[in-house]
Amino acid sequence: MALHPADRIVMHVDMDCFFAAVEEREDPGLKGRPVIVGSDPKAGHGRGIVATCNYAARKLGLHSAMPISTAYRRCPGGVFLRPRFSLYSQASRRVMDILRQGADVLEPAGIDEAYLDVSSRGTFEAGRDLGRKLQREILDREGLSASMGLGPNKLVAKIASDHRKPGGLTAVIPSRVREFLNPKSVAILRGVGPKTKEHLAALGYETVAQLLEATECRLVREFGKFGGYLWAEARGLDERPVDPTWITKSVGREVTFDADTSDESLVTETLLECVREVRREMVSEGFWCRTLTVKVRFAGYETHSRQTTLRLSTGSLAHLERGARSLLQEFLGKERPFRLVGFTASKLGPPEDLLPLGPDG
Repeated sequence: MALHPADRIVMHVDMDCFFAAVEEREDPGLKGRPVIVGSDPKAGHGRGIVATCNYAARKLGLHSAMPISTAYRRCPGGVFLRPRFSLYSQASRRVMDILRQGADVLEPAGIDEAYLDVSSRGTFEAGRDLGRKLQREILDREGLSASMGLGPNKLVAKIASDHRKPGGLTAVIPSRVREFLNPKSVAILRGVGPKTKEHLAALGYETVAQLLEATECRLVREFGKFGGYLWAEARGLDERPVDPTWITKSVGREVTFDADTSDESLVTETLLECVREVRREMVSEGFWCRTLTVKVRFAGYETHSRQTTLRLSTGSLAHLERGARSLLQEFLGKERPFRLVGFTASKLGPPEDLLPLGPDG
């Protein structure tokens, strides 16, 4: 019999600085040094972003999604590495195998995080003991650190996993949810980005405790349907189940040019390199795709995308390249310099035949 939501024990596992941690594991000489995984900084002139960085770099003010040029200026002595997604995917699969052994239900929520329904443990104390066991096993077998949170639902568990990083474990029992959430910024709630946070602050709601003063009607009036979610989440309510059917939703790559370019041959070849990287990750994960998307950004940050959905799934490099070239055509010949180009494969699923994919599809 399914548990009532009030009886659930949910664990959220978040791997600490995952890409950088895997790189440190592969090269122990990196330990203690600021490690930044992302675009090539080009001595401070690179135009991409930081994918992730370790805690030594974060102490210097670096963070994910920061422009790589800013990261270089703040930390010119750091170790800047290009991402190795196949390496991270392999490590992720092994970590998920460890977590799966302790879960009633496992929902991978990304390459470096997962939700576990551990309600059969019966008590939060037993769930906490399981969390410590899993942390030790991940560290012993993979040499990686994980932060964990337990709560009565996915929302609280995820917030709890971020409460004590790195390597922490925080359990929030149902009777302490309000006490745990109230002092925190509204930014910890799902879907609250910088603009929504600013909007809420203008209304006088900067902490969760302050948001509790808002009526549901007012929040719906200000934010539409999302306002109803905000009202519930401020109270620690979340009835989403841990879903074992989750799969990767998309794989994408994009490149920001060193300087805005009108060289359409360069734009096309850069796009095809993105296609090749996406296809390599699809192969490593065992996916084919149906939907292809090409994204471009012109000088001045004007951004556009085109998308097509194929009748049948494909894992063929030739098919992906042909589709990407076709989608790019609309953006060529406009005499506007390109700042960025990218490719995303989505509607992912298992291959539709049993033949292994060769290196060229």
